[in-house]
Amino acid sequence: MSNKPGRMKWDQIGERLYEIGLDHGVLFPMNDDGKYAAGVPWNGLSAVNETPSGGEPTPVWADNMKYLNLMSAEDFGANVEAYSYPPEFAACDGDAEVAPGVTIGQQPRKMFGMSYRTLIGNDTMKQAYGYKIHLIYGGQVSPSEKNRQTLNDSPEPSAMSWELSTTPVDVPGFQPTAHMVIDSTKTSKEKMALIEDIIYGKDAADGSEAIASRLPMPEEVIELLKDEVAAG
Repeated sequence: MSNKPGRMKWDQIGERLYEIGLDHGVLFPMNDDGKYAAGVPWNGLSAVNETPSGGEPTPVWADNMKYLNLMSAEDFGANVEAYSYPPEFAACDGDAEVAPGVTIGQQPRKMFGMSYRTLIGNDTMKQAYGYKIHLIYGGQVSPSEKNRQTLNDSPEPSAMSWELSTTPVDVPGFQPTAHMVIDSTKTSKEKMALIEDIIYGKDAADGSEAIASRLPMPEEVIELLKDEVAAG
């Protein structure tokens, strides 16, 4: 889809896009040295409702007229929902294990990074059209409500949710960010495979060593995809 000479057309075959779904959740706990540990799969992740804030205009008046708008800095946050979480997330949720199988709450909450994938569909290929990999940096969750209910004739698993706030990281040549998105429909399959080997890890094959999952920083992602960025 591109801007071509002539009258524009709407809803052409193959151009009716939509986003749907959430999968491939990964948690990257932050170590005490400020570096992210190896990623672990986040099973049971059911929703990441992104809630950016800021970016609000402050009008400046002069000469009896609106002179300009000053925009406040933006902040990335989200509401995270899940039916379960990896053991490594317990420290991020303020829990500490004091004896085997015994935990206490109200402890310092560790920061973390995370990744998840959303699907891109269109009218011809449906959800197979593509996907987006989301990377979140400097995450920290607030205490959340957990509802415990008795079993009844309509049992439902207990859902958990957390309010996520973030601390942005540096991006060379741009403002700091806490949220990066990689779109498979705009990136070559070869480059996406390299990115996924970094985020999800890679099994040993053909004499090569296994690679542990890790969270790439924005500078590394940009460097790896710079050909696509330049082309775009």
